[in-house]
This record gives sequence, C-alpha cells and structure tokens, in this order.
Amino acid sequence: MIKKKKKVGIIVQVAILFAISILASGLFTFYTQHVVSDSFVKKRTESLADQVADEVSLAVMEMPAHDWLLNYWYENYEELEIEYDTDYEKSTLTREKYELLNSHCPSLLFKYAKQEEIEALSPEDQKLYAEIAYSWLITHINEIKRSHDVDYLFCVSTDNTYREQFFLFSAAEEGDVRGTDYEEAYVLGTQVKVSKSQQDAMRNARQNYDYLADAGKYVDYYSYLTTIGSRPLFVGMTYDLTVLKQNISSQTISRTVSAVFYQFFLSVICLALIAYFIIRPLKDVQEDIRFYKDTKRSKDVIESLSKIESSNEIGQLAEDVIELAREIDNYTKKIAMISAEEERIGTELALAARIQESMLPMTFPPFPDRKEFEIYASMDPAKEVGGDFYDFFFIDDDHLCLVIADVSGKGIPAAMFMTICKIILANTAKLGKSPAETLENANSAICPNNREEMFVTVWMGILELSTGILTASNAGHEYPILKEPGGKFELLKDRHSFVVGGMEGLKYRSYKLQIAPGSTLFLYTDGLPEATDAEKTMFGTDRILKVLNKTSGHNPEQILHTMTDAVNNFVMDAEQFDDLTMLCLHYRGPDVVDEDAHDDA
Repeated sequence: MIKKKKKVGIIVQVAILFAISILASGLFTFYTQHVVSDSFVKKRTESLADQVADEVSLAVMEMPAHDWLLNYWYENYEELEIEYDTDYEKSTLTREKYELLNSHCPSLLFKYAKQEEIEALSPEDQKLYAEIAYSWLITHINEIKRSHDVDYLFCVSTDNTYREQFFLFSAAEEGDVRGTDYEEAYVLGTQVKVSKSQQDAMRNARQNYDYLADAGKYVDYYSYLTTIGSRPLFVGMTYDLTVLKQNISSQTISRTVSAVFYQFFLSVICLALIAYFIIRPLKDVQEDIRFYKDTKRSKDVIESLSKIESSNEIGQLAEDVIELAREIDNYTKKIAMISAEEERIGTELALAARIQESMLPMTFPPFPDRKEFEIYASMDPAKEVGGDFYDFFFIDDDHLCLVIADVSGKGIPAAMFMTICKIILANTAKLGKSPAETLENANSAICPNNREEMFVTVWMGILELSTGILTASNAGHEYPILKEPGGKFELLKDRHSFVVGGMEGLKYRSYKLQIAPGSTLFLYTDGLPEATDAEKTMFGTDRILKVLNKTSGHNPEQILHTMTDAVNNFVMDAEQFDDLTMLCLHYRGPDVVDEDAHDDA
C-alpha cells in the first residue's frame, strides 16, 4: 500500500511565507539602516574634517613667512623654548619675547613679515620670531579643535616611506597633558611610528589632497598641506565614533524590532481575511473539480460552480472551470482542426522553402562555357526556411560577382529579409558599382524602413577573371579562407565594416587581392564554425582549416561535400542551431583551355 504524502493547507503555507518575509524584511531593514547610518556618519565626519582642515590651513598660511617657519620648526625643534596652550595675548613669557624682538627690530611687522625680512635678522631674533609664531599658532589651533570637538588635531611631516610621523604641532584642550606618550597632546618634535592603515591614509591624501580612513574605533583623516623640502606635510584629525555608533546601532535595533512587530500584527489580520474570503471559496472550487474528475458530469459541476459569487480571481477560476467543462466535449473535433491547420502550415512552409531554393543558383556547373573557374555552393537552413543566402553572377564578361550573407534571425522573417537584401545587392552590383558602393546603397535602401531592426552580414567580392584581381568588402561577416597554389588554406583576416541595415549613413571599405591561378577561395556563414555538438562544443575555425587542408586535389563540389560530412559527424544527433551556407571557388586563370583541367597544387 502506497502511503500518501501528508498535504499542507494553503493557509499554513501562506503563514510560513509571511513569517519568512517578515524575518527577511527585518534583517534587510536592519542592514540597510545600519549601512545608511554608518555612511551618513562617515560623510558627515568627512565634511566636518574638510572644514577643520581648511581652517587649520588658513591659520598656518596666514603669515607670509609660513614656509620659513615650518622649515625652521622642523630643523630647530630641539633648541626652541615653546610656551604651549596659553592665551597668546595674555601670556607673560610670550609677551616678553615679543617686546624683546620688537626692541631689536622695531620696524618688523610681526604678522606681516616676509621671509626675506626674517632671514635678515640675527639668529637670536629668528629664534624669538619662531617661538612667538609657534605660540600664536598653537593658540589658534587649540581654538579650532575646541570649536569643532575634534578628538585629536595635529600637523605632521613624514618621508616617502610614510612609516614615521614628525609632529610639528598638536592641539589640546584645557588641562590636557603635553608630552610624548600615547594619547597625550604631543609637543613639537615628537616622532612616532604609525600603522599600515595610517601609512595608506597619508599616501592617499598625498595623491588626493584628503582622505578618510577607518582605524578601529577611530576614524583618521589626513589632508595634504604643503611640502617641507622633500617631506610632505599633513593636517591630521582623529575622531572617536564609538559612542555615536553605539547609539546608532541601538536605535537601529529598536526601530527594526518595532517594524517587525507591526508587520507581524498586520500579517495575522491579513491571514484571517485570506482564510475567509479566499481559502473558503477556493475549497468549494476544488471539491467541484474533484467531482468532475470522478464523474464527468459537467451539468452538475456547472450548476454548483455558478453559485460562487466571488468577483475576484476565484470567481474567475470558477468561470474558467465552467468553460473548460463545456469545451471538453468538443475537444476531439478541435484536435482534428488543429491537425489540419498544422498540415496546412507545413505545406506552406515547404512551398516557402522551394521558393527560397529557387532564388539561389542551384545548377552546377552554372557557367559550363567558362573555363577560368569552378564554383559550387550550398545552403542548409536550420528551419524550413532560413536567412542565409549566397549568389554569384556575371557583371560583364570579365567580372564575376560573389556574395555570401547571413541575416539576423531565422525562419520566415529572415527569409523575407534575405529576399529583399539579395535583390538589392544583385541589382546594385550589376550597375557596375564596387562592393563598397553596393553595400552602401543596400544599407541606404534598407535602413529607413527597417522597423524590425534586422540586419545582414555580407561578404561581397568581384573577381576580374582576366587578371585575378579580387575587389572585396566585408560587412561584419566571417573571414574568408584562401588557398594559394602550393600552399595551405588560411584565414584571410580582412578589415570589417559594420553590418548592412544596422545604421544609416555608413561608409564601407573595399580592398583588393591578387588571386593567382590555381587558388581556391572558401566562403561560409557563422553556422559552420558555430555548429555545436551535444556537449555544447563548437566546430570552430581550427577544425574548418583542418578539414579543408585534407581536401588537396578536390574540386569545389567535393570540398563542400567533405565539409558537410565533417560537420554532420561532429554534431551527430544534436539539433542544428543555425543556417549553414558555404561557397567555394577554384580560380584556374584566364589561359585554361581544357575543361577538365584542375590545379592540384
């Protein structure tokens, strides 16, 4: 006895889906809110840091001799007597230094002194000037730090390795300890080794002028200021975001939990409404369908289903089941009608295939009285009709035109587009146009009314039989393959132009090629290299060349038959993916008399 699998009701499945959706929504809400909040904090911090860096830069650059001062502080930091973290205007020591400097140099305007004026001072006065300026700058830097609530604000220089920082100044709050220990407000000349992340931050700031980087619970910011000799100088800031991030995380969790609770409450109400208005009438429809399956009594089923008054999809389902029951009696007749219609369509497709076949040159040899060349071509569509085509015809007694093309798509639309393209190309070429001019005229004729946006890849060549000069143009088609006398078949990697029908106003390029007597030209569409076996492996260009180079001494017809057999043996039972079209020309030359002569070279 086969044990029946226990079935789960729709309402239970819907409830599970609701629960999963609520959970997923909660997780997604938490993640997105966290990411958005984190990103906002970083952007806000970066914006504030940019503002602080600008203020510090203005403070440093306020004195005209700032370059001299920065260099002097760096080179003479051990000799300077610096007064830190005092009110510049009220400091007794700094005021005494200022008055002493003023007595030595009464004409020197302290805040406006230029580098040349300072360099003209005595070493003692230069030292006084540097000490006073440093105390004045520290006062301003401290004010900037306090007004913007920056945890650490400093200015450092480094070398090209970025492994060590030399502190020129460091801002401090009132009561902060000045020294050289970690988390102290560093004094002038303090040198510290920095982490890899800080090295990268300074390196990036040197390239981009500013850079914000995570450093554990801190965020480091560096802004490039100037260069002292060969050492870059940076304004640095550190923000402690621990408390802010904790608050954001706490608020995010609280809001997420509230959102999940509200979703759960609304889901319970929705499930109750679904059970009453959807599941209950749906069960009635299910019972009527089972009754019909067991009894085939369509009249009783139609009468029962007609009592369902739902105006939603369930009511529509009941109407559909009623209609289905009414149509089953006529099913056999409709099957017969469908079969007849399929037979008619098959007949029309066969007729279309014959019409398409009649448009291609199918008689070989096509020009029995011409001894200068041998030619053979074939087209095997992937469906009843295809979009590939080939053509060859005389423009005049000495010029043979060769065309091979591949229309985008397959089936009837491609076949109709192929017909139009073939006629336009042939008619234009017979007017004596070059291949490039022919493709341009064809493109101009097709594009204005090409509402379906179809296109065609074309290779066209005109061979002058008396000289062997081939003038050709390639509009996005496969590379031709050429075998010269005594040589091997090789790809002729000609220059491609754009496809025909793809864009209005295009210009196409022609090229010339000297074809020696005894040469063989092989043309094909992409259905040949892209022929695919059951393992989804393509035939490929290498296999094409390998097969061709085994056909030495064969005429064009034999070459195409050999290639067709090779493709069939490769793809085996795999369905043909694309149209397969080939054209082969063997050029004997203008002096051949014997009809059966063939150059085996």
